Amino acid sequence: MAERANLILASASPRRRDLLAQIGLVPDHIAATDLDESPLKDETPAQLALRLAVSKAQAVAAVTSGFVLAADTVVCIGRRVLDKADTEADVAACLTLLSGRGHRVYTGVAVVSPAGKLSSRLVETRLTFKRLTDSDITAYLACGEGIGKAGGYAIQGLAGAYVTQLVGSYTGVMGLPLYETKCLLDGAGYRP
Repeated sequence: MAERANLILASASPRRRDLLAQIGLVPDHIAATDLDESPLKDETPAQLALRLAVSKAQAVAAVTSGFVLAADTVVCIGRRVLDKADTEADVAACLTLLSGRGHRVYTGVAVVSPAGKLSSRLVETRLTFKRLTDSDITAYLACGEGIGKAGGYAIQGLAGAYVTQLVGSYTGVMGLPLYETKCLLDGAGYRP
């Protein structure tokens, strides 16, 4: 009987580990990468999300063996990418921009098999936030969950109450679209 190949998650995100656990998958190793995540000239947000996921998977696969899974999430309004919010001021700016408007979340997912075969998918989710009041924004800043999040919010927390419409993948907005991830891993031959 052949030995099972390891599942390597190319991300330090605890959310991605939790999401994988929801479908019964536990990575054997975590191997986060440190790539420049700046968009290239004329690169769309969708292209950026997919390129970063593929680049992360390939970077980890170059130094380890197993099934390498990587993902990257980009939040945008039009072509404007909303970066990860590093400060409360960043969170407030993102929420002000998202207030009463639609936006898109793109999550790229990539898997590199032990044989080096790359498979990837891009998942688009369209969301609309309610018009946020100053007290909504103040309450969200007080909870602290927007720090470090793309677009300045975490849909699985308090910000979920601001979403009036969501078309696409809820787990994709969280950082790992589970249906597409499972399909990619199955297609690559991964067996837990």
